[in-house]
Amino acid sequence: MNRRTFLSYYNPTAMEYFTELGYIGLFIAAFLSATILPLGSVVVLAPLLLSGLSPSMLVVVATIGNVLGSMTNYALGYWASLSLIKKWLRMSEEEFVRAEQHFKKYGIIALLFTWLPFIGDPLTVLAGILRIRLHWFVVLVTVGKAARYIIASYLILKVG
Repeated sequence: MNRRTFLSYYNPTAMEYFTELGYIGLFIAAFLSATILPLGSVVVLAPLLLSGLSPSMLVVVATIGNVLGSMTNYALGYWASLSLIKKWLRMSEEEFVRAEQHFKKYGIIALLFTWLPFIGDPLTVLAGILRIRLHWFVVLVTVGKAARYIIASYLILKVG
C-alpha cells in the first residue's frame, strides 16, 4: 500500500465528517468503502455505536450502503471494457487470469468474502465480468457484509 493510499484510508477529517452525519454519513462511508476508494466504514461505525445510536439500525445502514457500493463494482465489471478494468484494478494479464481461475475454482461462494480488504472489491468486479446472476450476487454479498458488521459491532460494544 503506498503512502497516499494509506493516508487517505485513515484520513481523520473525512472520517470525522462522516461520523458527524450519523446514519447518512455511515451509509456514504460504507458505500464508498465498497468501491475501490480507500475508506474504512468501521472507522465511522465505531464512534456511532459508542455514541448510543441503535446498533441494529447502524448494521442495516452500513450493510445496505456497502452492498450498493459492491453493486456499483459489479456494474462496472459487467459493462466496462476488460482493458479498462485491468488498468483500473492495476492488474496484469497474468494476475487477472489467476484471479479468474480462483473465482471459478471456488465458485460464487467466494462472494461471501467480499468484505475482506484488498480482495473484496476485485471479487465484486470479477463477478460482473463473469456475469454472475445478480440475485445470487446480492444474496451472498449481503450475507457476508452483514455478518462483518454484526461481528464488528459486537466487538466494538464489548471492548468499547
